Amino acid sequence: MRAMYEIEADMLDCVDQETGEIIDEEKLNALEMEREAKIEGVILWRKDLIAEAEAIKAEIRNLSARVKSCENKAEQLKRYAEYNLAGEKFKTARCSVSYRKTNSVVIDDIYKIDSRFFKDIKEDWISKTAIKEAIEKGYEVAGAHQEEKQSIIIK
Repeated sequence: MRAMYEIEADMLDCVDQETGEIIDEEKLNALEMEREAKIEGVILWRKDLIAEAEAIKAEIRNLSARVKSCENKAEQLKRYAEYNLAGEKFKTARCSVSYRKTNSVVIDDIYKIDSRFFKDIKEDWISKTAIKEAIEKGYEVAGAHQEEKQSIIIK
C-alpha cells in the first residue's frame, strides 16, 4: 500500500489547480477509496495495539499475583523449616541451612524517643538506623533497645 502523502499528491493531480475542475473523476474516486482504506487500516492497527496492550497488562497482573503467591509460599516454607530445625544447622548435597546473629532496634515507647531520631514529623518515620548507631556507640536511648536475633540462611 502506498504512503498517504503519495495518494494525496495524486489526488491533487486529478484537479486543475487554477479552476478547481476535476480532470479525472474516475481516478479521483479510486484514490479516495485507497485513502479511506489507508486511514481505516491505520485506525484498525491502533485498535489492535490497544487491545494487545490491555492483554499484556492483564497478563502482567496475573503473573504478579503468581509471583506474590510463590513468594508467600516460599516464606511459609522458610518459617516451617526454621521452626522444625529450631536453630540446628542442616546440610545435604543439594541444600544447606545456617544461621547468623543480627541486631535490630525495637521501639518500646515512641513518646520517649528523642526528636533527633525522627526523619520527619510523622511518628512512624523514626530512623532506626540512627538509634542503632547511637546504641552501638554506648548511648542510652529512652524508649528503644537493641535486640539480638538469629536469622536463618537457606542456600
